[in-house]
Amino acid sequence: MKIQESAENYLETILILSERKGMVRSIDVVNELEVTKPSVSVAMKNLRENGYITMGADGAIHLTDKGRVIAETMYERHTLISDWLVQLGVDPQTAVRDACRIEHVISAESFDAIKRHVGQKG
Repeated sequence: MKIQESAENYLETILILSERKGMVRSIDVVNELEVTKPSVSVAMKNLRENGYITMGADGAIHLTDKGRVIAETMYERHTLISDWLVQLGVDPQTAVRDACRIEHVISAESFDAIKRHVGQKG
């Protein structure tokens, strides 16, 4: 299942915010990603129409099982790659920025190989 990078970022952000805050609303996503309200509104509509999220009458955003799989995959990739880059001596801010880009383009095969390699080192 391949979705756009921006959709992956939104799903990952919803996951992170839900773990941090419990309830997630569109304004929380706006503030976290520093994007406009209209951008988030369009993104939430698309994610809802594609079955990745549901939105309650109170405005709460919830990941569907389908959305959660993608969000957790992106989050695992992001955290493992950024942590690994920091261990290799990369500045933490650079590592986070680079991991954010890498997490969307790396194949499952390459990520699994990195994961095995990192696991053997730790």
